[in-house]
Amino acid sequence: MPPPKDVVKIAIQMVGAIPQLIELQQTKPLASVLKDVCDAWSLPNAERYALQYADGRQTYITESNRRDIKNGSILRLTTSPDQEAERLYIGIQSKNVDVKTDSLRKLASLSQDVTFAQEFISRNGLRQIYSIVEEGNDAGEMLAHTLKAFTELMEHDFVSWENLSTVFIKKIVSYVNMNAVDASIQQLSLSILENMVPTSRLLFEVVKKEVTLDRLLTHLQATNAQLQLKAMALLIALLLSATDAERRNMMDYLREKNIRQFIHKNIIHSCEPLGDEMAHYLYVLQSVSLNLCEHRMKMSMDPYSQEQRDLLQSLRQTAFELESEVPAGTFSTERRRSLCAKEFRKLGFMNNSNPAEDLRRAPPGLLALDNMVYFSRNTPNAYSRFVLENSSREDKHECPFARSSIQLTLILCEILHIGEPCSETAQAFYPMFFGQDNFFEELFCICIQLVNKTWKEMRATQEDFDKVMQVVREQITRTLSLKPTSLELFKTRVNALNYSEILKLRQTERLHQEETLAVPVLELREKLKPELLALIQQQRLLHLCEGTLFRKISSRRRQDKLWYCRLSPNHKVLHYGDVEEGVQSPPIESLPEKIPVADMKMLLVGKECPHTKEKSSGKQNKDVLELAFSIVHDMEEYCLNFIAPTRYEFCLWTDGLNVLLGKEMTSERTQTDLDVLLSMELKLRLLDLENISIPDEPPPIPKPPSNLNFCYDFSHAEQ
Repeated sequence: MPPPKDVVKIAIQMVGAIPQLIELQQTKPLASVLKDVCDAWSLPNAERYALQYADGRQTYITESNRRDIKNGSILRLTTSPDQEAERLYIGIQSKNVDVKTDSLRKLASLSQDVTFAQEFISRNGLRQIYSIVEEGNDAGEMLAHTLKAFTELMEHDFVSWENLSTVFIKKIVSYVNMNAVDASIQQLSLSILENMVPTSRLLFEVVKKEVTLDRLLTHLQATNAQLQLKAMALLIALLLSATDAERRNMMDYLREKNIRQFIHKNIIHSCEPLGDEMAHYLYVLQSVSLNLCEHRMKMSMDPYSQEQRDLLQSLRQTAFELESEVPAGTFSTERRRSLCAKEFRKLGFMNNSNPAEDLRRAPPGLLALDNMVYFSRNTPNAYSRFVLENSSREDKHECPFARSSIQLTLILCEILHIGEPCSETAQAFYPMFFGQDNFFEELFCICIQLVNKTWKEMRATQEDFDKVMQVVREQITRTLSLKPTSLELFKTRVNALNYSEILKLRQTERLHQEETLAVPVLELREKLKPELLALIQQQRLLHLCEGTLFRKISSRRRQDKLWYCRLSPNHKVLHYGDVEEGVQSPPIESLPEKIPVADMKMLLVGKECPHTKEKSSGKQNKDVLELAFSIVHDMEEYCLNFIAPTRYEFCLWTDGLNVLLGKEMTSERTQTDLDVLLSMELKLRLLDLENISIPDEPPPIPKPPSNLNFCYDFSHAEQ
């Protein structure tokens, strides 16, 4: 008798017949199983039949995926994939409109299954789909099913996108460019082009030429949220596949067309909540835009470039306009050179005789010079006030404008991740980025004035320069973490977070740290830990019971299908299954797939996961590695692979799964939550000891008294 792990109890349905309840032996060939099932229903030609799941995606059962069948699964006896592929291949060529439409509808559904897709493609089925699209005789529902089927078949990567004909591509493009086309067809067409763009340079150039940015902007302004999303997806695909020069030209054109204002008003602040997919695209658009500064950031100043020298001289002339108006013949060359050096020193350059040397460091390179020039030209009053105010201070107390600008530019580049590749999953964009033209330069203008303000508050000298810049970095990062919606709000909040406030925050954090380092407090912490860890474990399991929406990531596309996973209320089974876009929290009954917790053997994370080993090791996959985890089940033979939407979700899920496996919670979030809970509990317990120093050692126990005569004898009182 085979071991229990090789036997699963399942139900098999067939239309018009009483279901069969069988024990499926996993070691028995699938053909033999089908023969037994068909014999029970007196069906001849068992080779013409196949089993598929009755619920969910209705995947065909094959020798390669049969181990995924769980106890209690409901299967259905249906036509085999090769028979179904042959039938639909003939059906989509039918002259009867109803037969053809029905065949295309069924094809669009079945093409998600890899076994069926392989059979259909082997019959040259894609050629028939090409013909339907290229001939252009069909429209409406029939065309939508055709495009859907094509998209699903291409997802399996059996056929290269480069094999598509020019006629087919232009037909897809025409659906995007025409106005009188159903929105569902335009969505599918945009999705096809989005998949096409990253596969080859030739296809990128074709799509870029045929689908203009103006047309994409028109779709972005549509009221249909899905059409808007697909248009944004194609725009991002084009930007990511373009060369640096092409990307710069595209971004310049989009800027001229006021895409920023439209996104800020109609997408970020629309009445509809912003979805994860759109949030990611806005993050990428922000990242691509900011990375246009990378070229200047990495370019050192060339002292022989007249253009760069003129920019440098303009800083001096704007700040010391009256002195610059003195006729050239008034001073000798040596005297004028000495005067210029003095003025550059007042501007805060370290090397006042040759200020270009200060800008040789890259990063921030010429980007620092650009920022200084922008500040002097767009806010001349603030610029003059900064320079002249510091010129009148004592030498040791003056805030060096140029040196501060160079360091501040570097700090902003690090905070905004300029020069770093776009993450494949990140969604963290700054709403205020889309609320302001010349965002980086305007942010610099606010922050350089903050530097001067903080310098005065700290009463700093030249020796305190690094300390001041550390405080400024802290002011900026703390304010950005609040996600201000506009630069004006950022300016208000960052100025309110003055040096005294920073000191208070630091002091609070330091006192808290010192308070918790006393030996008795450390002992109390250790006693409280088990109870609080149990509380964190309970929270993690509750989060798993609520479930999370995950996205599958394929090698060609950033994000693929949506699926949901959640833990049963009794913590014994993981339920999961594919869901449609927009579904937030599907009921547990609608998730067809199951993994008993008892069958879970191990948790893998990062590079150990099988789905990350299949992907390339490029820079853009680094963030995917940080979010990947897999559950190994059934004697380490099968894995359920996850890509968490955020690092927060990754921590909660890996912790929860470790709890189910009886292991320790190892994520950084566990330590953070434990520290917060310990801090709160300790503060509550130590309330009565406020302003009382806690000794490291307990006080000594006094010696017993020489006699106990002070004790009252109650026996005498009773008498």
